[in-house]
Amino acid sequence: MGQFIEQWKQKAGKLKIEVYALYLAYRDPRVPLYTRIFTGCIVGYAFSPIDLIPDFIPILGYLDDLVLIPLGIKIALSMIPKNIMIESREKAQEIIRQGKPVNRTAAVMIISIWLLLAALFIALMAKVFKS
Repeated sequence: MGQFIEQWKQKAGKLKIEVYALYLAYRDPRVPLYTRIFTGCIVGYAFSPIDLIPDFIPILGYLDDLVLIPLGIKIALSMIPKNIMIESREKAQEIIRQGKPVNRTAAVMIISIWLLLAALFIALMAKVFKS
């Protein structure tokens, strides 16, 4: 069991470097605009301290962490030119020890989505109970 956990820690470390390398690559002006937009969304969500699907929701709460983020990363990696990713990975490995960046803009967007959904739900309930 200890070896299994150690393997997952190594994979998580590699994933952390890949996400940070994507962050560096998305800022590179040589990357096409559509790729920068997609990659920026993936990186922003990965670095966001708030999940679109909260982790306390059974099963679905970890769906984004286990499926959506890795899938988004894989797609983004396929869109970015290989030479830019090589450079970005090298920079990421040098910088990663300084800590994981937090994207406050993505957090604000996710909070806004939840507030909008809550307002819509309240408006719907008010309409239903008013009748």
